[in-house]
Parts: sequence; C-alpha cells; structure tokens
Amino acid sequence: MVAEEDLNKQMSVQSGERSALLSWLLIYLKGVCMGAADAVPGVSGGTIALITGIYERLIGAVTAITPGRIKRVLGVVVPGRRADAVAAMREIDIGFLLALGAGIATAIVTVMRVLHIALTEAPVPTYGFFFGLIAASAVVLYAQVSLDGPRQIAAAVAGFGLAFVASGGSGGAFGHSPPAIAVAGGIAVSAMILPGVSGSLLLLILGQYEYMNAALNAFIDSLLDVAGGAPPSVVVESGTVVVTFMVGAVVGLFTIAHVVRWALEHYRRATLAFLVSLIVGALRAPVVESTAALVESGRSWTTELYGAFVVAAVVGAAVVLLVDRYTGVIES
Repeated sequence: MVAEEDLNKQMSVQSGERSALLSWLLIYLKGVCMGAADAVPGVSGGTIALITGIYERLIGAVTAITPGRIKRVLGVVVPGRRADAVAAMREIDIGFLLALGAGIATAIVTVMRVLHIALTEAPVPTYGFFFGLIAASAVVLYAQVSLDGPRQIAAAVAGFGLAFVASGGSGGAFGHSPPAIAVAGGIAVSAMILPGVSGSLLLLILGQYEYMNAALNAFIDSLLDVAGGAPPSVVVESGTVVVTFMVGAVVGLFTIAHVVRWALEHYRRATLAFLVSLIVGALRAPVVESTAALVESGRSWTTELYGAFVVAAVVGAAVVLLVDRYTGVIES
C-alpha cells in the first residue's frame, strides 16, 4: 500500500514536471512567433502577443521591472538575501520573460538572416512585401482611430509628416553613429510591445533596418568564426554595434515604453492618431529603399520590377489581413 502511494506521488511529480516543461515550451514558441513578427516591418510583435493570449502578462512583467526590484534580484549572490531575490524574480515573472525572450531572440536571428539574403538578392520584391505589410496595417488600424477633433487631426498630420520626411533620406540623415544606434534601439523596443506598431518599421523609417540587419548577421558570423578558431578581435566591430543597440533597447524599455504607455492612458485618441499616421507616412520608406537598391546596383525601374513589387505587396497585405482576422476571432 505504501509502495503504491509512493508510486502515485512519483507519477504526480513527473506529470507536473512534464506540464511545466510544456508550459515553458509553449511560451518559448510564442516568443518565436513574436520575434518573427518583430523582424519584419509592418507586423507588430505586440499584435502576436495579443493573438496568443500573453499580451497582458507581457505588459505586466515589463512594467514590473523597476530599479528597486533589479537591486533585489542582484542580491541573489548574498546568502542572507536569496529568499528576497527569488521573491523579486517572481514579481517580475522572470521565468516567463526569459522563455519568451529566448524565443524572440531565436526568431529574430533566424528571420533576419533570411531577410538579409532577400534584401541582397531581391530587394524590390522584399521591399514590396514590406510595403504591403505597412499599407494593410495602416488600413486595419485606422478603423480604430477617430479624427473628430483638432488635437487628433494635429497628431495625425504630425505623425504622417514626421514619418514621410524621415523615411525619405534612405538613412543618410539619421546616420549610424553609436548615439543614433542607441536611440534607434530604444525607439524600436518601445514599439515592439505595442499592438499594431512595428519596431522594425520604425527602424526602416530611421534608415537603420538594413544596417542593423547586416550588423546582426555579421555578429553571428563572427561568433561562429571565433568558435572555429578565429581571434576574438573579429567580433569587436559588429559586436559593438549590436551591444550599443541592445543598451539603447534596455534604456528604452524603462523610459520610452513607459512614456508611450502614459500617452495612451492620458491622450489615447491623439496618440493612436499619431502612431497610425506614422505608419501611413512610412509607406514612402520601402519605395525609397527599393529605388536606392536599384541605383546602387546600376539598374532602374522596369515593368517587370513594378509588377514584382505590386505582387509582393499584395502578398504582404494578405498576411496582415489574416493576422487581423484571427486577432478579431480571439478578441470576440
């Protein structure tokens, strides 16, 4: 009888472990979906979080990260403060954030590598795909925006104008200095947690998308080279760019993201009008980048290239409309 009870307890523990493992695996896979969306201009990782049912948990975990809790977590190395450190980790849902973050990182590295090849080998269809993603996102989101007051109209004009002007320079005006890269990281990460607003889209507007794509791939390649016996110095150049971006992203997570959330809470309609109009103004970016890529390769627009751009745009728009449809099913 005792042996049977012990066996039942053991089976119960094993079942609980399998259930916990499956739960973390599902969170990781949801992170993979978010990361894949974040890597593509026009689709928001926040939207994927909403679709997969983890958006509120994500926002709660991110906003629970405070300097005080970080200090308590760091106390884990002090024997007398370990219990408090563990409690602080639970308060910020550290397991959830680590599993989700691992999934996001995995997808971003993978998708960025594919997109780097696409942007190099077929820039026009790739940017056409981005154009469709952005255009459909704007159409879907404008259904949630009202322009029935001077504040909303002014915000919409400001958002459109800012994005249209910024996305016309093909990255030249913003530059790729360390401060510019850090600011871009802060802006991008703040957008990634908002449904409908794509961090990669903002990188495209700022002229940083292709540059950061190339830097990330160079960084991964250099790490593989070091693993194969190359000197660590090969990592320095691309690693500096990636680390600078990540530092800006961390700072943005604690500053810009909270500012955007405050603006949505206090001036929701005007903020939404600004954000959605930002997306509309950004439609210029894929066209400008496509033209720049053709000029760089010594080519010009042809009927075939226009057709490829349009077909790819239709495919991109269809992707967003499908995502929006499933979002509506889940919210209803």
